[in-house]
Amino acid sequence: MAQDSNAAETIQLTFPDGTIRTYPAGTSGFEVAKSISPRLAKDALSITLNETVLDLDRPITADGSLKINTWDTEDGKMTFWHSSAHLLAEAVEALYPGVKLGIGPAIEQGFYYDIDFGDTTISVEDLPRIEKKMLELARVKTAFTRKEVSKEEAVAHYTEKNDPYKLELLGDLEDGTISFYTQGNFTDLCRGPHIPNTEKVKAVKLLNVAGAYWRGKSDNKQLTRIYGISFPKQKMLDEFLHMLEEAKKRDHKKLGKELSLYMIDPMIGSGLPVWLPNGTVLRRTLEAFLRDEQINRGYQEVITPHIANLRLYETSGHYPYYADSQYDPMQVDDERYMLKPMNCPHHHRIYAREMHSYRDLPIRLSEFGTVYRYEQSGELNGLSRVRGFTQDDAHIYCTHDQLKDEIKGCIDLTQHVFSIFDMPVDIRLSFRDENDDKYGGAAEYWQRAQREIREVADELGLAYTIAEGEASFYGPKIDFIIRDAIGRKWQLGTVQLDYVMPERFELTYMGADNKKHRPVIIHRAPFGSMERFTSILIEHFAGNFPLWLSPKQVSIIPVSDQFNTLAYKYRDQLHEKGIRVTVDDRSEQIGLKIREAEKAKIPQMLIIGEREAENNTVSLRKHRKGNVGTFAFDEYLVKLTDEINNKVLPD
Repeated sequence: MAQDSNAAETIQLTFPDGTIRTYPAGTSGFEVAKSISPRLAKDALSITLNETVLDLDRPITADGSLKINTWDTEDGKMTFWHSSAHLLAEAVEALYPGVKLGIGPAIEQGFYYDIDFGDTTISVEDLPRIEKKMLELARVKTAFTRKEVSKEEAVAHYTEKNDPYKLELLGDLEDGTISFYTQGNFTDLCRGPHIPNTEKVKAVKLLNVAGAYWRGKSDNKQLTRIYGISFPKQKMLDEFLHMLEEAKKRDHKKLGKELSLYMIDPMIGSGLPVWLPNGTVLRRTLEAFLRDEQINRGYQEVITPHIANLRLYETSGHYPYYADSQYDPMQVDDERYMLKPMNCPHHHRIYAREMHSYRDLPIRLSEFGTVYRYEQSGELNGLSRVRGFTQDDAHIYCTHDQLKDEIKGCIDLTQHVFSIFDMPVDIRLSFRDENDDKYGGAAEYWQRAQREIREVADELGLAYTIAEGEASFYGPKIDFIIRDAIGRKWQLGTVQLDYVMPERFELTYMGADNKKHRPVIIHRAPFGSMERFTSILIEHFAGNFPLWLSPKQVSIIPVSDQFNTLAYKYRDQLHEKGIRVTVDDRSEQIGLKIREAEKAKIPQMLIIGEREAENNTVSLRKHRKGNVGTFAFDEYLVKLTDEINNKVLPD
């Protein structure tokens, strides 16, 4: 804030707690941190000024909101891991002279770097050597220094290095926006920010090696992608590796096979999961739970085909906008058809089949609709990343006066769904990036939609973050994000506001004024995708599903063959109540039967022997708990059905 012409220029900085402090213009983030406390200055990694993350030594020349980023903040971790990616590249260049570097960003958990090793093949056996070199370079305590250069200088630098990847990246940049970062003998094209120096990196683990097409395009060369993670303390790495081991036990691919939930068969096709009987029960139970909730909330279910005329997706804008992630159109008679990439255009056509009055609205159409996307083979991952998946889609067509209440209803449903599974949820408002031209519709629609979503979130008192650039191409959204067993974030449920599709599909309703009006559309999907949700559910419960959800709920285990008749009598009575029950009537030792039921993660086991037969009772064992008592069969049946109906979670 400028004073009179004889006074020094000052700035005012607003901190997250609302405190405002005044500093000389040009004060660095490090100096600000030091003015607060020496400890904060020591721990500081970067700053976030007006939502932009910057180096700690960058001078601050204007008023703004400021956060000091340490390891305990997300921006701090991203800065730390981005700098670690540069450290990885420096180590690789030192060990493998002549390599060509692609990109090396921070990611959700750690970082990676895409590298062209030429004729050299890198495997996981090479990673410890690279780790050792990274730590050796880190201990030198080399500063990360920023230098802004002209595009001409940058091109000359990478032409001399004969690096086609950096030259291609430079082709997308404008002069005056280019910066280099250097640590030690390593210089990289980078906009930053970075931690003050390499010494802050105390622990490194390179996790994996994979192939990755340059810039994600299959017609480009495949580079070697090295994934890693780093920490400011060795103890943190040790804890992470322990958590990784625990996650391996929970891996949905491993448990999916052991529990016979699903399979992926190369003869059927990569990324196209087949639900086995156990998995089908699990999925249908989830669907029934949500279907009942939706019926109670006024939804009408529809079914739409797996392919449609290409004109449908051209009208919606999904084609050609998402052409790279869709399967190629197929010729049918004189027209072109395509595998369905989205359910929403089909629902819009259902709405458009007849004229609606304002009295008909809101109209809520729901569908468990399967869609198809082309995912690169290297990105496929069990159920969590597939090429054919089913969305619990719904589209609400409402008047503007109904909009906020409908959004609140969608949020309430989504929060209810996740609370049933005791899944902690973070909420993100995904808005448009004003500098990106990929979005459809008029700017005023976007401004209105984003304002309304934010107002609803505030009215409900939701704790949320805002992410610019994460909106759908037709509108802003509320995303529900959970963390899996190893802390990775997954965006599952979503509520999206759409003013664009009513225009593209010319959707109308007759208002109270006897004139035609455009409805507003809300897109929502609490689970998001049945496949991805199931993958996370498996890991969330480590396969130990709640009784109501388990594919097999009860195993009746007779002690010997003479009790098989009674076992089947109990089975039939449980079947009548809709319980999923099996009888293990094999002539095997009781201990073996119990161990195998435990391994199959069946929630309850009923042991029937001579005493139980005489007294019309059952001995109840629970998975992971052992014996919990003996009950009259009728008493047990009441307890069982209560636990299922109340959707009780496992202890």
